[in-house]
Amino acid sequence: MPVATAIVNLDIEGPRISRHLYGHFAEHLGRCVYGGFWVGEDSPIPNEGGIRLDVVAALRALDIPNLRWPGGCFADEYHWRDGIGPREQRPRTVNTHWGNVEENNHFGTHEFMALCELLGAEPYISGNVGSGTVREMSEWVEYLTRDGDSPMVRLRRANGREEPWRVRFWGLGNETWGCGGNMRAEYFADLARQYGTYCRDHGDNKLYRIASGASDDDYAWTETLMRQINCFGCEATPRTYYQALSVHYYTLAGPWEAKGSATVFDTDDHYRTMLSARRVDRVLTGHSTVMDCYDPGRTVGLVLDEWGTWWDVEPGTNPGFLFQQNTLRDALVASVHLDVFHRHAARLVMANIAQTVNVLQAMVLTDGDALVLTPTYHVFEMNKGHQDAASLPVHLRAERARRQVGDAVLDTLSVSASVKDGRLLVSLSNLDAEEPAEVSLDLRGGRIGEPLARVLTADRLQAHNTPQAPTAVAPRPFDGVTVTGAGLALALPPHSFVTVQAPMSLPD
Repeated sequence: MPVATAIVNLDIEGPRISRHLYGHFAEHLGRCVYGGFWVGEDSPIPNEGGIRLDVVAALRALDIPNLRWPGGCFADEYHWRDGIGPREQRPRTVNTHWGNVEENNHFGTHEFMALCELLGAEPYISGNVGSGTVREMSEWVEYLTRDGDSPMVRLRRANGREEPWRVRFWGLGNETWGCGGNMRAEYFADLARQYGTYCRDHGDNKLYRIASGASDDDYAWTETLMRQINCFGCEATPRTYYQALSVHYYTLAGPWEAKGSATVFDTDDHYRTMLSARRVDRVLTGHSTVMDCYDPGRTVGLVLDEWGTWWDVEPGTNPGFLFQQNTLRDALVASVHLDVFHRHAARLVMANIAQTVNVLQAMVLTDGDALVLTPTYHVFEMNKGHQDAASLPVHLRAERARRQVGDAVLDTLSVSASVKDGRLLVSLSNLDAEEPAEVSLDLRGGRIGEPLARVLTADRLQAHNTPQAPTAVAPRPFDGVTVTGAGLALALPPHSFVTVQAPMSLPD
């Protein structure tokens, strides 16, 4: 008897899964930008205009849709004019948030836009509300996106860029409840209206303004922002000071002051981590419910623009640089989050994992000229077929796939499905550290062809990749799939992530 049955109606499509749910985040923090994306034009590491090409190639293989920059907390002390013009003339500033190190500003607006062009990704710029001014952000928008003639257009052209860029996504502040200014919700709500007013559309570049939103389950913050753009229960179209609200949620196994090791942990730590990861579903549901009261038509987006695991930094590294290893446990945190994102696709329009290179739950780790793809990277690669696909609701019956974790119950199976261009993609995670899971996929309303499956797992949850062992955790073909009369039967190994693809057709 299977541990679980998952029913998928192939002929009933749900909301589209925006590709931007697979977005990324790069902050001037530790070795994310310098040594990660940027090595400088004189580096022996292959680069284009100072941008590291092996990192670009790795991320292009993920179909990376967007990149958020320059922070994070750094964004609210970043003044964009410090990062334009000849590099040798740019002022040196101090990164007070992350290590109190000097920032030479060699990687600025033009370098970031060149990076996005190399990646084929849309830029998402987080503007400075904490220590900046309305005029400063307004002029940054003009500098990047205006054509014709104006002071900012002339400045851009003097710095070597004739044509404007297209930059849709703009963040109005970051964590304004904390490092972005320690503001009250009511005070920031007024600022969001003000900044949103003066960050203007230029030509056909239509801005998508994202107001700095809540931490975790601070639903009152979300309600305060929603009250600024519509009334409770109104059917009117919300005012357009901003088009979306953000929220931040990090996964921890313990308290903030003792987050634990990225690589040294036991099974109990693993289960506590999975409970924390699955809690993101409740957090997103809470914010979505509040937004529904003010925007029942769901025209305002929800953006989870910081998420991921946060462990204690690796021993012997700068504590302000937030460098941590990335194990199979982190990969399962990512797979669970992405399943949740798919279920919230009607309201959730973007998500950005923190952070792309060398910081927190990174895709890529670099060490000199070496580059390592993390287990989390492989989850994103295995799942990239969900980008811009139609979600397929999954009805999961899995009463036997549970673990008691303290006073809580952890569901140890997670499943999501989508269809795009006639291909079905099903993602399954078995979070149980010790037990395999037999899953029956009951596929209704259509037919599938020969399935192709891959699995990401290892002999232990603590397994991770290094320059010496770069494929210790890497996807491989999976033979635990059997075609049945109802659909598919799968035998998932313990602590594993599996994807199944198959051509699909619907009845005439």
